[in-house]
Amino acid sequence: MKAEIHPTYATATVICACGNTFQTRSTHAEIHTDICSNCHPLFTGKQKLIDTAGRVERFRQKYGTKAGA
Repeated sequence: MKAEIHPTYATATVICACGNTFQTRSTHAEIHTDICSNCHPLFTGKQKLIDTAGRVERFRQKYGTKAGA
């Protein structure tokens, strides 16, 4: 391997939108996520709706389709 071409691989803090934090290793010092194992529906058994930034509504407006049609 060539010397001094690889990034530093150190301890990183992962911060979830739900407030959960944990340590891992990465080339970044801090990682922000939207969903972690504490709030993911697969692990919690609860349904969590994720905002899709209005994609369905934009599609309906663009192509003139109506809900339920």
